[in-house]
Amino acid sequence: MELILDRVTKQYKNKIVVDRLNVVLKEGVYGLLGANGAGKTTLMRMICGIAKISSGEIRLDSEEIGDMGSRYRDLLGYLPQDFGYYPNFSAMEFMLYIASLKGLNRSYARKQSKILLEKVGLEAEMRHKIKTFSGGMRQRLGIAQALINDPRLLILDEPTAGMDAVSRRQMWNLLKQLNGKNLTILLTTHYMEEAEHLCARVAMMNHGKIEKISAPQDFIDELGQFAVDETEEGKAVTYYFHTKEEALKFAAQINGSFKLRDTTLEDAFVERAKKDEIR
Repeated sequence: MELILDRVTKQYKNKIVVDRLNVVLKEGVYGLLGANGAGKTTLMRMICGIAKISSGEIRLDSEEIGDMGSRYRDLLGYLPQDFGYYPNFSAMEFMLYIASLKGLNRSYARKQSKILLEKVGLEAEMRHKIKTFSGGMRQRLGIAQALINDPRLLILDEPTAGMDAVSRRQMWNLLKQLNGKNLTILLTTHYMEEAEHLCARVAMMNHGKIEKISAPQDFIDELGQFAVDETEEGKAVTYYFHTKEEALKFAAQINGSFKLRDTTLEDAFVERAKKDEIR
């Protein structure tokens, strides 16, 4: 399955929010990274058919998604950033409600809901009201509902926001399991470690444009695999090197304190953001 974005543009009055994107997504996990206002959520809403495209096309294989109607919705799972829950529903009632909206058989929906609530670690709370849940528990429920129809395309906008470190790792494990099931996953995240750990490819988005799509390691290699953090007069400055020998040679000349470490995807993201500010 291929999701094809062909010159996709979204414009509000005189402001272009998404600017002529050309992207092809196949099976696997993709990360969409960018600062607030980069256009990530708008792009996801267009892919889900919620926001109208100003120009261009989004196709699933060779068919435009607007022409597919319910067939496209049947293949889609979505967790928006500001998902609306019904606080007086129990987790199971909520799952069954979402299943009914998707036209699923109630017997199948109940069985599937139980399996998914167990997968996201909410088996003990499936009869509890959502208003008693923490933010992280609600996010886990949100991921469960997105999977209720066994989708082929899963869109997750900040799926681990509000989760503690343990819950976040549990979600990572779940998404890695899902990755082995012929599924295309597109997620946004502000946790660079998450994107580096989960995503086969990440896209850097800025001012409505995707500047580059590549493996996380490619962004790191472009910057340099080794980083030296130098602290001088209370200010930290980071330098990047392609070999450890170069990094050590530079560090030996530093009079103050420093730290030698591996470069991360977060470093690559921050350095790109700095260049954008200069522009």
